[in-house]
Amino acid sequence: MRILRSLVLLTIVVILAFYWIEQDELNSQEKVESQAVEKALMLQAKSAPVLTASKQVLQGDLYHWIGKPIEELEQEMGEPVRKDLSAYGYIWWVYTNESDYYIQFGIEDDHVQTIYAIGNGLSLEPIQLGASYESIREEFPFKEEVGYTDGYATYTFRMTAEDMIQRPLVKISDDLFMQFYFDTFTNELSSVRLMEADVLLRHQPYEVVYRGPLPAKPDLTDNEWSQVEKGMEQQIFNISNVLRNRFDKSSLEWEEDVSGVAYNHSKDMNDNNYFSHYSLNGDGLKERLEITGLLYISAGENIAAQYPDAPAAVEGWLNSDGHREALLQEEYTHLGVGVYRFYYTQNFLAKPM
Repeated sequence: MRILRSLVLLTIVVILAFYWIEQDELNSQEKVESQAVEKALMLQAKSAPVLTASKQVLQGDLYHWIGKPIEELEQEMGEPVRKDLSAYGYIWWVYTNESDYYIQFGIEDDHVQTIYAIGNGLSLEPIQLGASYESIREEFPFKEEVGYTDGYATYTFRMTAEDMIQRPLVKISDDLFMQFYFDTFTNELSSVRLMEADVLLRHQPYEVVYRGPLPAKPDLTDNEWSQVEKGMEQQIFNISNVLRNRFDKSSLEWEEDVSGVAYNHSKDMNDNNYFSHYSLNGDGLKERLEITGLLYISAGENIAAQYPDAPAAVEGWLNSDGHREALLQEEYTHLGVGVYRFYYTQNFLAKPM
């Protein structure tokens, strides 16, 4: 019996030994397979494009600047034409040849967080500026509501009927969004804006329904506001000329005295809470220009209020019949722009040769 019991125990030990060996081999094999899968996923992640949107992969160079450090931007693009303070805490680095293209890179914490671009020769694959509304919508289906989640906080951006036509919003990745600005007269893509979620929430260009905190906007000093306003004046001037070039119109020259007239009108509208081409004392553009003593053949004025920034204001003018006419008027030769807070004024002149 002892011999039999010993044989049984020996058999059990041998079986368990084989089982342990087999399990150890299986665990090793699973570990190797798991490492191989992990390595493959890492390689795939490294080779895959960073940003995806609905049906298309964004491949143009412009998209990949989001999140890049300013050292790389400066190395590739060189020194910007200007560095303009924004009303939202970041700095615009402006690149333009003042006729064919215009790009603003929004820099915060030494990284690119937002981009606005208009003009020719921009790398925006798979889309192109000038493409039809329908072709863009096929690649990036537009929705009336676009959501964003940050931990326990949720945000829903709601598009109006006008938003859907003029400036639809598309979610590109978890925390990156794109605005498409369309020219509703030609039904073509006019410009684009990329924004990280935090920038979008600070701008609030759409109605937003949210649960959780909204990022605080900077409390600017008067001196800082003055810098923001001067920057937006130059941005409007540059973008206006790029648009005129698109429609084969001559470039406008900057007129400093007229800029002062435009600024005073913007400030007056803000300070006295009205919105009109006529001041509260009844003066119109003609009367306001008289103080400059300038000789001119004809003049025109565009005003706007409460747009989040200069590019948005210009795209708004482009889609308004009368403002568009002034913006693209062939006979105009000079432009003065005045911005006070979020009130915008353009004064155009046709000066004698």
